[in-house]
Amino acid sequence: MNRFDEQLAAHGQTLCRGDLRTLQLNIGRKCNQACRHCHVDAAPWRTEMLDKTTARKIGQWIEKQTPEVVDITGGAPELSPHFRYLVETSRAANCHVIDRNNLTIIHEPAFEWLPGFLAQNQVEVIASLPCYDPENVTRQRGAGVYEKSISSLRQLNDFGYGKTLPLNLVYNPVGPTLPPSQSELEEDYRQSLLENHGITFSNLYVLTNQPIARFADDLRQQGKWDDYLELLANSFNPTAVETVMCRNTLSVDHQGRLAECDFNQMLGLHLGDGRPMRLWDINLKSLRQRPIRTGDHCLACTAGDGSSCTGALA
Repeated sequence: MNRFDEQLAAHGQTLCRGDLRTLQLNIGRKCNQACRHCHVDAAPWRTEMLDKTTARKIGQWIEKQTPEVVDITGGAPELSPHFRYLVETSRAANCHVIDRNNLTIIHEPAFEWLPGFLAQNQVEVIASLPCYDPENVTRQRGAGVYEKSISSLRQLNDFGYGKTLPLNLVYNPVGPTLPPSQSELEEDYRQSLLENHGITFSNLYVLTNQPIARFADDLRQQGKWDDYLELLANSFNPTAVETVMCRNTLSVDHQGRLAECDFNQMLGLHLGDGRPMRLWDINLKSLRQRPIRTGDHCLACTAGDGSSCTGALA
């Protein structure tokens, strides 16, 4: 029994799937950045990317099943040649579409079309800005990232984002700590970005760093792995268990394989008995009430105020 399951048992809780709300597509690990906290281990040199056949199968499934939300992530998902197809297909099926955008992608050559395309298709943008302080952003993401991010946010504002279109920002702690209060930090972000850069946004989401991939490597190198897991376990919040995203999310990788969440996907914890399930082979009704695969990393989603792809839970 892993440490997360021990916490569930101690509080008399179980974790099973409910009805599908969000189809999250991780369409590739290639990214124009290589951030220290990245749970995907994404980077410019990664080659795992969605191919045309898989993209079309996913698109056909969306047309038939019409999930409420299609959440597109990566890597930098916009680097996929099938990004536009998935956005347009999902919008035509009347799905709400999210683009998880690292902001600096807008400054890459040949991506000047991106803000206008997103606005035209009324895509919600969830943008990574791990801090409003440039020094902290540089520590996590490298030199020049903060300045490019601010410029990209201004462009998105010019297209109506943060005004009539949803522009949500994401905060990650710099190190092995829990994020602060989401509502309080949001006010700090709002004041700093408006006063210093004239930027407006919709909401701030605070995310707890997941002890997997690149962040896990950093923890082990610093000798902080055990301390971080102890912090997460000691901060377990049973209230957050009721609304964790794995209850109503399906995560799909670039090969069409399924997991309950993006974190399980990165750890190879795929749905399936013996072999991974593919999106186009499943019966949604059969997944309801199915127990969710867990690990020590799940403690990050239930520590403190909880953490999900849409911020704090409790």
